[in-house]
Amino acid sequence: MAIIEIDNGSGFCFGVVTAIQKAEEEINKSGHLYCLGDIVHNSNEVERLQKIGLETITHDQLSQLHDVKVLLRAHGEPPQTYEVARRNNISLIDATCPVVLQLQKRIRNTYLDTPDDKQPQIVIYGKKGHAEVNGLVGQTQGNALVIESVDEVDKIDFSRNIYLYSQTTKSLEGFKKIVNEIQHRVAHNVQFSSFDTICRRVANRIPQIKQFATNHDVILFVCGSKSSNGRILYEECRRVNPLSYLISNETEINLNWFLGKEHIGICGATSTPMWLMNQVKDYLDAHLNA
Repeated sequence: MAIIEIDNGSGFCFGVVTAIQKAEEEINKSGHLYCLGDIVHNSNEVERLQKIGLETITHDQLSQLHDVKVLLRAHGEPPQTYEVARRNNISLIDATCPVVLQLQKRIRNTYLDTPDDKQPQIVIYGKKGHAEVNGLVGQTQGNALVIESVDEVDKIDFSRNIYLYSQTTKSLEGFKKIVNEIQHRVAHNVQFSSFDTICRRVANRIPQIKQFATNHDVILFVCGSKSSNGRILYEECRRVNPLSYLISNETEINLNWFLGKEHIGICGATSTPMWLMNQVKDYLDAHLNA
């Protein structure tokens, strides 16, 4: 009989929980709500909410709407989005994560409070095109430089003062590598300031999930294909346990993965709903422990 365990540290972070609660509250009142972009990077949860009245829209569609309510998800938005809403008399339900809001404010203040002739180069360690990163870059009127890894450090102008920030869900290890590389390259007369703005809800998950993966024969990591945080955590699982498999739901399970295995672990990203991990566990129980 297989022992199947769900990692109790996996599941939605508080920012996602708040966004979904706000969406469900409004839908319960009015029966319908627009959401700017996927409310969470998990297609199964998005589909669940769509069935009860949440309609996902793009920024182009937002500009065509008037006199409606729109939810802003936890990832945050650039200032232009708020301007469109004001112009079109759109009522915003702002579920931007407080950690992201604070980071936006810090970047905006750095950009606005410095005279043009002393403007530092604002660099963001993050995923290009990611919703949160778009919101951060928007605080600088599109002037911030986004780099995805230490391999892109060459894009930085080392003759200018540098302020380095990070997307909240990026790898702490990756951030430290970039800091070290910049420190080695920056000129003596150039100011370099780095700000560790990674959410500790994400950073603290890494040692915990590595321990969880080590304690099981096989790991099923459940997350959506769009989850940046999920990719980071999955790679950490696979690093300590090669028998780690990435799935979006139970239909992608190959039962041959568990032949001769006794301890099976199920975990997920901060965008993975607990109900989905329970669904995966129920599937395994039905097929391995019947």
